[in-house]
Amino acid sequence: MSKIASGYDPAAGPRTTGTTTVIRPRSSIYDRNLHRARHDISVSSLSFLFMEMVSMNLNQAKSLIELERKLNNLGYSIGTKVLELASLRENFSNNLTSSGKSNMSKREIKVLEILHFITSVIWPSLFEKPADNLEKSSESNCQYMIIDNAPVLMKYISVPKEYEGLNCEAFVAGIVEGILDSTFFKCEVSAHTVPVDGHLGRTVYLINFDEELIARETQ
Repeated sequence: MSKIASGYDPAAGPRTTGTTTVIRPRSSIYDRNLHRARHDISVSSLSFLFMEMVSMNLNQAKSLIELERKLNNLGYSIGTKVLELASLRENFSNNLTSSGKSNMSKREIKVLEILHFITSVIWPSLFEKPADNLEKSSESNCQYMIIDNAPVLMKYISVPKEYEGLNCEAFVAGIVEGILDSTFFKCEVSAHTVPVDGHLGRTVYLINFDEELIARETQ
């Protein structure tokens, strides 16, 4: 009588050895270690997926402003999940290298602290590189800017002339906004292309924090 192993996966196919049929279960994404640091998707594949997201929402939007809002909303929902995963991995790494008190309960409570966390931890976890710069606006105490000279998602994407005013990085702006809102730093984030020599796709993510939040920090 043949034996059938648990975890049968028809796609994996059976392997017969003598009179015994052994079913090889296929691994699932849920079996992977949450603390792994390496990404399993290429930049070109990621860009293709992002292009399809933009195309799908373009067909459903009545204007470029509405399209950017849709991309921002998609990014926002991802930002809340990215924060949880990045925090888990960061705390796990800190606890492995620290012989002292656990950092699992640490939470950023200052604007600069959370922004540094985004540029130095979130950005590498998403794009395998830190953000190029973090600046405070000279015009308003409520405004900060995260700068990326070469946004990864736009590496293989070009915007047609008829959509010249469109900034697809509204998606990443939504991720940043989702992270900040989830950590109780109320704000609005928008993406702006500000080209410079050698970096035509340079993008500035303008963060407008709530005035009451900034006033609270200065007390």
